[in-house]
Amino acid sequence: MKNALSRGLLLSTAIVGSLSLYSLTTKVAVVTADPDNAGLKLPAGFGALVVAETGARARHLAVTPQGNIYVKLNRPNKEGKGILVLHEGPTGKATVTGGFGSYGGTGVYANAGYLYATSDEEVFRYKLNSKGEVTNPTQPEKIVTGLINRHQHESKSITLDKEGNIYVNIGAYSNSCQVKDRQKGSLGMPNCPILDSAGGIWQFRADKLNQTYGTGTRYATGLRNVVGLDWNAQTNQLYVMQHGRDQLHDIFPELYDTKQSAELPAECLYALKKGDNAGWPYMYYDNTQHKRMMAPEYGGDGKKVSPGNYIEPAAAYPAHTAPNALLFYTGTMFPEKYRNGAFIAFHGSWNRAPEPQKGYYVVFQPFKDGKPSGDWEVFADNFAGSPEKVATGRADHKPCGLAQGADGSLYVSDDKKGTIYRIVYNKK
Repeated sequence: MKNALSRGLLLSTAIVGSLSLYSLTTKVAVVTADPDNAGLKLPAGFGALVVAETGARARHLAVTPQGNIYVKLNRPNKEGKGILVLHEGPTGKATVTGGFGSYGGTGVYANAGYLYATSDEEVFRYKLNSKGEVTNPTQPEKIVTGLINRHQHESKSITLDKEGNIYVNIGAYSNSCQVKDRQKGSLGMPNCPILDSAGGIWQFRADKLNQTYGTGTRYATGLRNVVGLDWNAQTNQLYVMQHGRDQLHDIFPELYDTKQSAELPAECLYALKKGDNAGWPYMYYDNTQHKRMMAPEYGGDGKKVSPGNYIEPAAAYPAHTAPNALLFYTGTMFPEKYRNGAFIAFHGSWNRAPEPQKGYYVVFQPFKDGKPSGDWEVFADNFAGSPEKVATGRADHKPCGLAQGADGSLYVSDDKKGTIYRIVYNKK
C-alpha cells in the first residue's frame, strides 16, 4: 500500500512537473518585436513586428478577443474576397487563412458577438462564435442599404456605442459644395443641398435589418468626410476625425498663396453630440489663428471669421495629412500615460505641393478627464520609408486602420502594400 502511494505521489509530481514545464515553455513563446522594429521609429520601450503581408490595400481592421484578425480590403483580391481572415501563431506572426465578402470598402468592427463590415453602399453583419470565427460568411445580414456612393469620399467607416447603435460616415461627394466642384472661382451652392444626404454621421440600430436613410437618424452634420471615428467609453461620446477641404489656392489664387493652401485648413478632431453641426462647407478651421474662418465659396477672404453657430474642434492637426483611423486606447500593456488617450493614423498628403508632403505616421493625443490635454506627439513613424519619400508623397506604406489587441498591443494596417503591423511595449 505504501509503495502504491509512493508511486502515485511520484506520478502526480511528474504530471505537475510536466504541466509546469509546459507552462514555462508557453510563456517563452511570447510576442517579440522584429529586430528592426518592422522599420518603424517608436518611443523608447516600444517595439513592432510585421504580422503579415496581405499584398492588398488594407483599410480598417478588427481583432477579436480570441485573436482573430479581420482585414477589410479597399477592393476584393484576386480570389474575389473583400475581407481577409488572419490567424496568429504564438510569436505574433500570422497567416491569411481565408476570406469572404465579395465587396470592397473600408469599415470593419467587432462587437458583442458580431463582425460588422461595410461596402461603399451597405453595412453588413456576421455572427461570431465563441472562438471569434464568422459562422455565416456567405450569408451576412444587411443592416443598412442604399447609402450614397458618388465616387468621391465614398468610403463608409463605422463604430458602435454601448446602447446598440451603429454610426456610419457618409462623406460629402464634393470638396466645398461649389456649383462646379473644384473649379477655379466657382462659388458655393446656397444652403448646400449635399447636406441632406451626405456630409455627416448617420445613426442606425445595429440589430435591425435593411435600414435606409429614412429609418436612420442624421446624428451630426457639417462634416466633409470622416474616415476615422471611435466611441469614447470614458465619456460615452462619439469622436470623429474630419478630412479638411482642399485647394484653397487652386480655386481662389487671389486670396491664398501656395503656402497658405498647404497649411490650411487643419484636420480636426470633433467630440459629437446628437444634432451637432461642424460647419462644412461654410467654414474651415485655421490652426494658426485658432479660429473658424468663413469659406471663400461663401464670402470668406482668409480674414473673415465664420459667423455660424458651429461646434469648436476638440483638437486640430496639420492640414492635408488625411486622418484615416481613430482609436481610444483602453489596454494595460502600454504605460499609464496612454490609457484613455487617442491614437490617430494619418494616411498622408497628396496636395501640399510645392511645399513638402506630410503625414504617413500614427500620432498619440493625450486625454485627461475625457478631453484632449496637452500636445499631440508622433508615436509611430517611418511608414513612408525615408524623409525624401514623405516630402514627395512616394510613401512605401500608408497607415490606415487601427485596432487594439486583447493583450493591449496596437495593430496598424497599411493601405499601400497591405502590411499588417503590431506594436508592443517591452516591460523591462
